[in-house]
Amino acid sequence: MATKPTYLSAALRHLRKADPVLGGVIADVGPCRLTPAARDTFEALLESIVYQQLNGKAAATIHGRVVAALGGELSPARLRRTPDAPLRGAGLSANKLAAARDLADKCLSGVVPPRRRLEPLPDAEIVARLTQVRGVGEWTAQMFLMFNLARPDVLPAADFGLRKAFGLLYRKNGRLPPPAALERHGRAWAPYRTVASWYLWRRLDTPGRSQASR
Repeated sequence: MATKPTYLSAALRHLRKADPVLGGVIADVGPCRLTPAARDTFEALLESIVYQQLNGKAAATIHGRVVAALGGELSPARLRRTPDAPLRGAGLSANKLAAARDLADKCLSGVVPPRRRLEPLPDAEIVARLTQVRGVGEWTAQMFLMFNLARPDVLPAADFGLRKAFGLLYRKNGRLPPPAALERHGRAWAPYRTVASWYLWRRLDTPGRSQASR
């Protein structure tokens, strides 16, 4: 069962003290509901591949069909044994099918280990391993660190949503900042940049009073 990270209370204390603007966002949004999923590497990355460039409803439908095509067995060995036709029929594009097969191959070869073997590794090594899979970039690897392994200090600075929220909060004109600007400011949030990111995303859902221009 997924559980909330144990570092949340310490993270909130640190972020409120280090950044009053973000502290205002925390007040507006309320308790952090970050609850990483307890899924193995293959299952999580296969879902990420399926969901790429699709809206949530369409992606969920295709993902459900892919799971059915695999007989409910989300394992690299089962995907390797499954012919192309049912997977293409489930809605996977040729590129996504190639990415899924590459994921299965790299899981079976050990390039991408199961979760229990990833957990002791540092963030940078996990990103280096996961991004060897076709169709898995740095952003996808960062999402895996945040929402599957509950790593506390991840800042996906290139993410459009984070940059948009940062512009609204810290720039009076709301202009979209470059990733480097977010990275520089985010040093104050370390070692809890995952939690800061979660609140920036929620800021887009909960427009509050907290912004640089107030």
